[in-house]
Amino acid sequence: MGRFIYEGNVRTEVEDRALTHLQLVITAKLRRAEPFNFTWREDQSIGGGRTTVWLHASSSLVYRFLGSRQPSINRRWIEALAFTANSPSGLYLVPEPAALPSDEKLGGPADL
Repeated sequence: MGRFIYEGNVRTEVEDRALTHLQLVITAKLRRAEPFNFTWREDQSIGGGRTTVWLHASSSLVYRFLGSRQPSINRRWIEALAFTANSPSGLYLVPEPAALPSDEKLGGPADL
């Protein structure tokens, strides 16, 4: 289980594979100077609810991965996440769709 940390004090735990896909989408948006909201549901163990943060070029972001291996990238998941990030409500984690056979050739961020 990895962690997404915003501005040093707002954080959430996200499975490493999902966190990798979120990182790719967030990085692409911020490189294009496109600020947006990122929303996630909080675990019931800390009271539930949801948190939304405003991501922009000056945001302090940390992606902390538990594992050391880069997971394979599912291009369809990237596209689904990017679709939400480009909507008025902003980015939120959607379930991973089945990968296309061509996605198996993608090994990581350098391949996108």
